[in-house]
Amino acid sequence: MTNPTFSQTIRLFGRIGLLSFGGPAGQIALMHREVVEERGWIDEPAFLRALNVCHLLPGPEAQQLATWIGWRLHGVKGGLAAGSLFVIPGAGVMLGLSILYAYAAGMWPVAALFMGIKAAVLAIVAQALLRIGRRTINTRFKGMLALVAFLALFLLALPFPVIVLGAALLGFVLSLFRPEWLKPHGAPDTGPPETPLPWAKTARSILLWLLIWAAPMAIIRLLLGPDHILWKIGAFFSQLAVVTFGGAYAVLTYMAQETVQSMHWLSAAEMTDGLGLAETTPGPLILVTQFVGFVGAFRSPAPFSPLLAGTLGALITLWVTFAPCFLWIFAVAPWMERLEHAPRLQGALAALTAAIVGVIANLTLWFAMHVLFNRLERWNILGMHMSVPDPTSLNAPTALIALGAAFMIFRMKASVIVTLVLASATGLLFALTG
Repeated sequence: MTNPTFSQTIRLFGRIGLLSFGGPAGQIALMHREVVEERGWIDEPAFLRALNVCHLLPGPEAQQLATWIGWRLHGVKGGLAAGSLFVIPGAGVMLGLSILYAYAAGMWPVAALFMGIKAAVLAIVAQALLRIGRRTINTRFKGMLALVAFLALFLLALPFPVIVLGAALLGFVLSLFRPEWLKPHGAPDTGPPETPLPWAKTARSILLWLLIWAAPMAIIRLLLGPDHILWKIGAFFSQLAVVTFGGAYAVLTYMAQETVQSMHWLSAAEMTDGLGLAETTPGPLILVTQFVGFVGAFRSPAPFSPLLAGTLGALITLWVTFAPCFLWIFAVAPWMERLEHAPRLQGALAALTAAIVGVIANLTLWFAMHVLFNRLERWNILGMHMSVPDPTSLNAPTALIALGAAFMIFRMKASVIVTLVLASATGLLFALTG
């Protein structure tokens, strides 16, 4: 292995931050090629061990892996540099797109473009569901767990954290008695390394990053009070940062449920627009939270102007979403090899990821109903409430674009960016000719 200089690390992760399109799978593959295969800065076993542990942590695993690589190469300053550079380019683009959306979404050309983007997003989410399902569901029990998670969300509207924590607890218990039901990954057979336990380093990291995480929230509370929109945005996304297991697609269900149906910060259609914007930017897909924070504050700006309030909402969302990621990595990095040899945690992760497939299936159905139909009806069956689309309200142009996007992705193997561009252009064409 070679030891890069700090400036070499910064240059590489600056480039990765600009090129990290394609979701976590593509981003992780890009880092593997650049850091392991081409430069040899990290060896293969260490990279895979860190990746497995990052899946155990809440938050975007690709950004956490980037932070770990920087930490492994140059300590805390390397982790800060690599993790920040992975996020900053996409965050800057996302802020600009959010501002453009807030001021121009009502114009018919923009609305037509977003009709196409929303249809393409439906195909993209369906692809993510199938890809994650194939990788995750390798036992009959995991398939049943995914189905139960889907029904718990769709029929019973159980809170997302309950499903995540319940699945993890079930996996933890089953790893003791029926590990073959889960087929967890990891390396429990060779035993943990014979090194001192890094309790002091972990405690210092947790204390420092808790203070960093809480600092802007304390300022908002002091200056604006607990009823201000910026406090509500920061508190909600701080909570979200603790339960975001399974990646952005998984947590979108919970975020949509709360911000659309409970807090009314934006509509279901606007949530889909935000996901479409996040798909077009580099960096982690969880940057869609930044869009939600911007729109929520933009619409309740006092005592600021709408633009300033929206920008502050986007920035506080960004802070409370990614500061915890640094906390998890700097606290857990010294334990990476030991956690890889923890079969109970691996069992919990296996069950959790199986439940996430059901969560993403619910998200896919939610998107499909809101994108393809103009009206939803509320049904009550045996005490269970569910939303069902009115078939007479099918939006035919959107459905055709969604079918075309699905053909591009599944048969033509087109990239996300190409599919989004063609779908948005088709939406504009429908508007011009209709």
